[in-house]
Parts: sequence; C-alpha cells; structure tokens
Amino acid sequence: MRDRLDELPGEAEVVLVTFTDRQQALAYRETNDLPFPVLVDEDRRTYRAYGLERGSIARVWGLRSARRYVEILRRDGLSGLRRPTEDTLQLGGDFVVGADGTLVWAFWGAGPDDRPSVDELFAAAARE
Repeated sequence: MRDRLDELPGEAEVVLVTFTDRQQALAYRETNDLPFPVLVDEDRRTYRAYGLERGSIARVWGLRSARRYVEILRRDGLSGLRRPTEDTLQLGGDFVVGADGTLVWAFWGAGPDDRPSVDELFAAAARE
C-alpha cells in the first residue's frame, strides 16, 4: 500500500490502529518507515466498538498460519521466527470512515492473514 498512497482519493487518509504498547508501536513505525499515523488502543475500546473479536486457536493457528511459518522457516531458518509479544488471537479489520464520522465500509478479518486488497480499500474510500 505504501507505494500507492498518492492514489488515495480526495482527502482520504490511512491510519493504523494497534493494541500493542506505545514503545512497540513506535519501534514498528520507525522500523517500517510508515508514512501515516499509528494510534495505540491498548485497552482495545476501538476494537470492541468496531466489532473486532478474538478468534479461536483453531481459527487463528490453523493450516494457513502453519503454511506461513513453514515458508518463513524455509526462507530464514529459526532466525526468522520471533516469540509473539501480543495477543495472537485478536482479529483485525479494515474500515473506511466518512468525513462525518460514519462507518462507510467495513471488513472484519476471519484470521491473521485475511485482509482486503489495496484496490478494495481504495475503491471503498473513493465511494465516500
């Protein structure tokens, strides 16, 4: 998405909301050189307000996740794996909020790798 931010329609803006602690969020933003704000929601009030639930172990750590870890191990060996520091069962989502604060479009992830495409997000923002 980073290389397409200039394609965002109108006054659209990208904001990342995370429940990680402030230090980790800052480190993540700096490490990944994110050109947009990162907001911290440690108590997950925003997550709950948008209906983002925690998934079951089977839902989050299923076959798709196992395949991803096998890919990482093949590519990087054990050095590619890090112990999780957050709630790995917390599901995420992607939302478009209108200028008036109303929810215009929503996508609730079914698992950690379930996300809409950048094209879908930009199309939703363009409809706003």
